[in-house]
Amino acid sequence: MKILGLSDLEVPAVYSTSIKSRFNDIDLVVSCGDLHPSYLEFVVSMLDIPLYFVHGNHVPTIEDDEGNPKTDPEGSINLHKTVYYDEGNDLILAGIEGSLLYNFGPRQYSQQRMWNMVYGLVPRLLLNKVTFGRYLDVLVTHAAATGLHDDDDPAHQGVDAFRWLIDTFKPKLHLHGHIHIYNPLVPRETFYKQTRVINTYGYREITI
Repeated sequence: MKILGLSDLEVPAVYSTSIKSRFNDIDLVVSCGDLHPSYLEFVVSMLDIPLYFVHGNHVPTIEDDEGNPKTDPEGSINLHKTVYYDEGNDLILAGIEGSLLYNFGPRQYSQQRMWNMVYGLVPRLLLNKVTFGRYLDVLVTHAAATGLHDDDDPAHQGVDAFRWLIDTFKPKLHLHGHIHIYNPLVPRETFYKQTRVINTYGYREITI
């Protein structure tokens, strides 16, 4: 299975009429936030495969066909505070949007709020173990987990609850954004115990 991970930066290789030939072997798309809804709608319409997303802490608003404001891209599934089973790909996904609180902007949360949202996922994750024999395949967040690709400044510190979730429920993948990468020497992928942690800044093609 192959996933196209997106976040934070619109990339010409993706926003192109040749997207279908360039990414013809992709099974699903995951957006980790801070991307314009129209960009994601373009990806959905061109690739015609499932697209799952969480919002970042910067969320553009566009108008729907009736002139009402919207932030969610059409044809996509918002994973925020949700555990979702993709039957076609036999994949369990869960997500949490936003970043830690740093300037009281939208979709910024305290560590405690993040804990509360993560705890809300636990009953369904436990049920997954009974139903599917595993808790979770892909954790999708905007912010990074504590100690895994995070940074020291208040806006980009890692989320403690994400680190606990990874330790406890052992997803195959943790996909995140929020940490912009300008230096090619900065690692974008880390193996932490049983989980591959991948920063999807721009785009990443991920095989599992």
